[in-house]
Amino acid sequence: MSEDRLPAPIRTTCPYCGVGCGVLATVDEDGRVEVKGDPAHPSNYGRLCSKGAALGETVYLAERLLYPEIAGEQVSWEQAFSAVAGGFRDIIDKHGPDAVAFYVSGQLLTEDYYVANKLMKGYIGSANIDTNSRLCMSSAVAAHKRAFGEDCVPCSYDDLERAQCVVLVGSNTAWCHPVLYQRIEQARRKHPDFRLITIDPRHTPTSDTADLHLALKPGTDAFLFNGLLVWLAAHGESDDYFIAHHTRGMREALEAARRSAPDVTSVARQCGLEARDVEAFYRLFSRHERVVTVFSQGVNQSSSGVDKINSIINCHLFTGRIGRRGMGPFSFTGQPNAMGGREVGGLANQLAAHLELENAAHRELVQGFWQSPLIASQAGLKAVDCIEAIEQGRVRAIWIMATNPVVSMPDAERVRRALQQCELVVVSDCVRETDSVQLAHIRLPATTWGERDGTVTNSERRISRQRAFLPAPGLARHDWQIICGVARAMGYGDAFAYDRPGQIFDEYARLCALPKPVARQLDLTGLAGLTHDEYDALPPVQWPLRQRPEFLAGDAFGAVSSAARSADIEPASSGLYRDGGFGHDDGRARFIAVAPALPAAAPNAEFPLLLNTGRIRDQWHTMTRTGMSPRLSAHRIEPFVDIHPQDAKRYRVEDGHLAEVRSPAGQGIFVRVRISQRQQPGSIFVPMHWNGQFSARARVDTLVPAVCDPISGQPEFKHAIAAISPCEANWYGFIISRRRPALKYARYWARSRGRGFWRYEVAGQASPDDWSAHARQLLQVSEETHWIEFHDRSDGHYRAAQIVGERLESVIFIDSQVLLPPRDWLVSLFQKPAISAAERNSLLSGMPPAGVDDAGRIVCACFNVGEKTIRAAICNKGADTVEAVGALCQAGTNCGSCKPEIGSLLKSCVQVR
Repeated sequence: MSEDRLPAPIRTTCPYCGVGCGVLATVDEDGRVEVKGDPAHPSNYGRLCSKGAALGETVYLAERLLYPEIAGEQVSWEQAFSAVAGGFRDIIDKHGPDAVAFYVSGQLLTEDYYVANKLMKGYIGSANIDTNSRLCMSSAVAAHKRAFGEDCVPCSYDDLERAQCVVLVGSNTAWCHPVLYQRIEQARRKHPDFRLITIDPRHTPTSDTADLHLALKPGTDAFLFNGLLVWLAAHGESDDYFIAHHTRGMREALEAARRSAPDVTSVARQCGLEARDVEAFYRLFSRHERVVTVFSQGVNQSSSGVDKINSIINCHLFTGRIGRRGMGPFSFTGQPNAMGGREVGGLANQLAAHLELENAAHRELVQGFWQSPLIASQAGLKAVDCIEAIEQGRVRAIWIMATNPVVSMPDAERVRRALQQCELVVVSDCVRETDSVQLAHIRLPATTWGERDGTVTNSERRISRQRAFLPAPGLARHDWQIICGVARAMGYGDAFAYDRPGQIFDEYARLCALPKPVARQLDLTGLAGLTHDEYDALPPVQWPLRQRPEFLAGDAFGAVSSAARSADIEPASSGLYRDGGFGHDDGRARFIAVAPALPAAAPNAEFPLLLNTGRIRDQWHTMTRTGMSPRLSAHRIEPFVDIHPQDAKRYRVEDGHLAEVRSPAGQGIFVRVRISQRQQPGSIFVPMHWNGQFSARARVDTLVPAVCDPISGQPEFKHAIAAISPCEANWYGFIISRRRPALKYARYWARSRGRGFWRYEVAGQASPDDWSAHARQLLQVSEETHWIEFHDRSDGHYRAAQIVGERLESVIFIDSQVLLPPRDWLVSLFQKPAISAAERNSLLSGMPPAGVDDAGRIVCACFNVGEKTIRAAICNKGADTVEAVGALCQAGTNCGSCKPEIGSLLKSCVQVR
């Protein structure tokens, strides 16, 4: 289709992290989806990360849940609604409303979240609705409420560019929030005196570019920031006016800090740092007035995460570095609508509009607005507590929406067992075969990104629209429609008679606009009463919005973008807390006295290592979306463990070999070993993404105990004790095939998606009697195919390839040793409609014919640029900077998340020279 015949792009929002990037989606006449960054969206100004750029590869239907199912049998929506409503009603009648629970998700839109919260708290009458945001952001929620009286993030992304110093605490921003990392890097290029500080036990790609990296001992963040508070006081860095007029509790907080972190030497000892580095951090913080301290999962996912965050906020309150341009404590959220869910009461201890569930006046306000027959009067079960309640029989029915707790929750095997024994498990999802959907008695097909319509709120309090550009497939419905269908079947139809998401958003905005006992920054008065057309055209806007924005008339997107980019117009953050106005009754913020606590679990003789979990660059959550993308699957193709060389030697594991990682929490997992100086001795890192569809046994959260922060209920994913040992295998191999083989003998397997094929890494102990016969069966070889093979039984070598017509159909390589030929050239052959005679002759060697280039392992996912291509640009063509590499081969010129890796290749090539 020619450029002038393409339909107009649809403005929508990326469904991945909390950055909330605007995207432009276009569907061509063949149904292919093209995605670009939206240059008018003020969160990303056209930038996209590798995951966002690959969104077009994730919108196909092969693995979708398309029809309602009961016990695996397809049914109508009427039958499904009746079964869910009847099951809930029977359990409520017998055991009370607290015997049912909802477990929802930051993947839901705000409108979905709102009606789920309304149904559970206002009509069923229980507060047993919690969200997977409990696993990533609830410590930030609790810390904000303790300090500010309300769950408010006081910063905007513009503050990152206006800052003189950015401190990243427990945040691998280059990989987890790449677009924001690029905004920080752009600010550094413009302002030579800009300083970037990273605080993280791991030496991450983000810390590669930092001016100062503090590789502190895991769990000691609060000691470091208590020490900063003491140092600031000792050096006269307090903002006395701000403290006197807008805060309470400073003396108590400072006294507590002095008890735990009296001086730099003490802090350095407790944090495992050099005193000179601690001193350098403290001086940089005090020297630069405009400081933004970013914190993310490395801080939140802790058994004392709330205290850690409050120790950070204390330093900003003490110096008055809040509510002004380029400064403040800044929580980077993990999911696209973690913030929106918090706004509408998605957590078990909240009501919508930032109102308190346990406050009688707030409950009366919400119940009166909803005109509901009752309202929950006490906090419900948090996520981990809900699993325990299912085990004990106190919760007998659960509805899981848009999340995969059997992979993502701590003590994940316990979650599986609990759901297996639960009387009624309902799951609404877009994918049919996740680890959690497999346990559902009733499966409800939901729409997903590209098909649904509503709003999300990102990390800077910016509300953006997700808009549909694809039809709903099969019988899939929007989550809000599914929830309302169940509500109607339960007899609550009048309260859930919505025809479109704009009606739900208007109800939520009107609730936010009601006069409150204490004023709230979450104020959407200016968005109440939007017409259908105004809601449909709503541009990205930040709250608070107390008056109707003028730009709702005219070119909304252009006006917002222009205003946000203008140096003469202050961002919304500059008005948030600039003159106090905090959410406590007296309008003052609270310093919190923090007594740092180290994690209870300590390494021992049986489990001598600390296990840290987290994200990698090109995957997201449990891979139900990113696992569909060949581009994203090329960077890290299998689950792995990063381990320091000293520990690898001590525990007899080798680079590139397989290892078993175990913990007291459960059965071990099998992963590939990567020896890395980036790891601290005594600690290992395993990514969180792999599930039962992409690996044999690599769900790392089966190893993480359900230890939670006592205030927020957020689990500790960064500090489990573990042991590692070699994973015994008698054979190793890989399979590349256009069909998915039914593996029989593999003890270990991991699969990843390619363009038109699947790639498997395999290993096992038991072997077939005849590899040739087994391979033919495994790969479904027929008489019409050309089959070539080589088998050396004495050395355990077996290699075979299947060719259909002129096209390569599959290859299988098996060996008694772990070292096998590189896969990259073989993978490239699957992109060809026909392979040459020379390529055919080289197949079983696994090496390209003479004169044929091999791009190597993919480094840049955006442009599919391999390591060997980048090395050639450096070594053969003289590229001596990351920018020069990009000019030659495009690597690093889109989202930039591969730039640290390109930088490492530059260093290694220079050393070789």
